[in-house]
Amino acid sequence: MTRRRPLALWLVAVLFAALWFGTLEYRKLVKPDEGRYGEIPREMVATGDWLTPRLNGIKYFEKPPLQYWATAAAFTAFGEHHWTVRLWPALTGFLGILFTGFVAARLFGAAAGWVAASVLGGSLLYVLLGHVAVLDMSLSVFLASAIFAFVLAQRDGASPKETRHWMWAAYALLALAVLTKGLVGLVLPAATLVAYTLWQRDWGLWKKLHLVSGLALFFAIAAPWFVAVSLANAEFFDFFFIHEHFQRFLTKVHRRYAPMWYFVPILLVGLMPWTLALFGGLRHGLKRDATQRFQPGRFLLVWCVVVFGFFSVSSSKLVPYILPLFPALAALIGAWWMQASPAALKWQALFWAPVGFAIAAAAPFMVTFGDEQMPVAMFEAWIPWMIAAGLGLAAGALLAFWLAHTYRPLAAALALGLGGHAALQVGFLGMDAIAPATSTWHITQKIRPELTPDMPFFSVGMYDQTIPFYLKRTVQMVEHTDELKYGIEWEPRKFMPTFAEFVTAWNAAPKAMAMMPPDVHKRFVAQNLPMREIARDTRRIFVVKP
Repeated sequence: MTRRRPLALWLVAVLFAALWFGTLEYRKLVKPDEGRYGEIPREMVATGDWLTPRLNGIKYFEKPPLQYWATAAAFTAFGEHHWTVRLWPALTGFLGILFTGFVAARLFGAAAGWVAASVLGGSLLYVLLGHVAVLDMSLSVFLASAIFAFVLAQRDGASPKETRHWMWAAYALLALAVLTKGLVGLVLPAATLVAYTLWQRDWGLWKKLHLVSGLALFFAIAAPWFVAVSLANAEFFDFFFIHEHFQRFLTKVHRRYAPMWYFVPILLVGLMPWTLALFGGLRHGLKRDATQRFQPGRFLLVWCVVVFGFFSVSSSKLVPYILPLFPALAALIGAWWMQASPAALKWQALFWAPVGFAIAAAAPFMVTFGDEQMPVAMFEAWIPWMIAAGLGLAAGALLAFWLAHTYRPLAAALALGLGGHAALQVGFLGMDAIAPATSTWHITQKIRPELTPDMPFFSVGMYDQTIPFYLKRTVQMVEHTDELKYGIEWEPRKFMPTFAEFVTAWNAAPKAMAMMPPDVHKRFVAQNLPMREIARDTRRIFVVKP
């Protein structure tokens, strides 16, 4: 490696970091996830109760609190902004890229580490989930990092001290995963350990798990909140452990059923522009090094198979669920890439040039998705961004093709990864054009002058997850439970089950504001309910009591 190469690599890393973090503030919060994961921490800060998560003032036990705590801490330190809502997934996602590169470098060589980081930082699904306020990114990083720490602990040549310290790191990361999304943080790694042992007949690694000290560390980190919240809320244990884990996995109670092959297209599309390299990475994971007892590539491959298979057989499926396998897959692709032939690399890169041009050519047809709630004008504003994204992808692919043709595999990987990342960012930023239909930011700017602190606010026949965050207050829900059905059962006094109760409360209030869908508004107009319209958009109408 020449003297100039390390400097060039770090300049690329700095540019990537600027792209990764520089876009967090731009987009408005999108319902439901970003509104939810912004509002729960906001209420923690406002009430001072960091033990019992609440959404719109109602108990919300679907997930543990780690991301709520991190976001609430960001609010406390920096204020309530779009970027602080998204900071935790962005930060953990970025650290996940760094650690993936570090581990791949330790296992497969320095160049493979840079390629692995490029793969992960340029993959569609990883980039998108690193820039929205959801739990899946931090969960995936903690799980994948725990698997990486385990591999570093068990690899041949690791000293007893290294093994102990990396195993402790693995247990700590698993605890953070459990505090992020529950028992899946234990089930998937345990299944991977068992599957790898049975496949490789490597029983010796069980002697180096440091189970006693490791589990002590795990429970010291993970257990206190679960104990405290269970003591403070009698309904927590049954709902969280039975309903949110076993019923979610085994039944269709959450109405998220999809066929077994559901994650196949998600993996292929979510990995772009590295989809073709997927198969090379899987082949590399299958290889056995006869000189080593522990096979890190095979262990990472088993992890990918376990994650993919576990969620494929589940009765509850969502797009982000397979994200935990992406870091390990990126490491395997990085190892394969540096050993592949120039022909394999250049055609893998060139494939994405026509894809990019096709995206740019198809962008104007986005207007066909326009309807009453998302008018054509919104998609027209998005089109230039998608054209730029498609052309950016094509440019990155052509540059990577030329670099691969001259057999500069590392530079080719950096070009493809950075080009793919920039293209994804541009297309995703353009999504803000449809924000008036997916967020309440625009409409709340119009109604804010008429809303006073002492004025009750009713959400009638509908609920938008972003409205409490932007209003900086909870709202009175009326005849629509949304996802707060169980919390309302625990705290029914916080909910109005009928329109009749709303009418009574509205008439009794000296002043009030309400949000409702057009059909409900029409109904109240016919009843001559005293109200004055102050704003509307494609989905809702806002009224005040005159």
